[in-house]
Amino acid sequence: MGFIKNIREEIRVIRERDPAIHSDMEVFLYPSFKVMLHYRLAHKLYLKKHYFLARWVSQRGVRKTGIEIHPGAQIGKGLFIDHGNGVIIGETAILGDNVTLYQGVTLGGTGKEQGKRHPTVGNNVMISAGAKVLGSFTIGDNSKIGAGSVVLEEVPPGCTVVGVPGHVVKRDKQSLPQEDLDQVTLPDPVQEDITELKKTNAVLINRILELEENIKEIKRNMNYEKEI
Repeated sequence: MGFIKNIREEIRVIRERDPAIHSDMEVFLYPSFKVMLHYRLAHKLYLKKHYFLARWVSQRGVRKTGIEIHPGAQIGKGLFIDHGNGVIIGETAILGDNVTLYQGVTLGGTGKEQGKRHPTVGNNVMISAGAKVLGSFTIGDNSKIGAGSVVLEEVPPGCTVVGVPGHVVKRDKQSLPQEDLDQVTLPDPVQEDITELKKTNAVLINRILELEENIKEIKRNMNYEKEI
């Protein structure tokens, strides 16, 4: 894709997914727009093994936007980084098409292992603010990662993941359209567990009361028999 086509594509993506934008000119002020221009150039230099120049271009993008994308990362079409400050994408990360990242997201590794050490993110994936995806595994297509989650293992396609460590709370094989990828309508597994514990506790209390009443009845019958 040529330089002009890249700019047009970035404008289209940002205008589609950010309701706060009112004109094409505003796109040029967006960190997501600026960092992607730096990344595309840095990535080309990286593929040609100009590693120092690639990192130099990349670090200029970091200073201007607060978003760090390693020039070795592989990114598909339609990446949108909303606000973006603190977003980190590691060297061996692979992102599919139409991925949405929010501020504070980390696509990182778990140590100093060699080879593929960062996540692979499928198509149409949304990763919410502050989420950390750490390790070499795949986030399946059409999945959602809740805000603040820490994901340490593979996520099947069409899943919703929340929590620390992250776990799947919803699985739906149907494709999720972009307008449904929000950070609010996510299940709350902690509240669900508390509700279930309350129900279990109520059942146990009722059972104990029932047993106590049975014991009292037995004692009354025994006393009655002694009197006779």
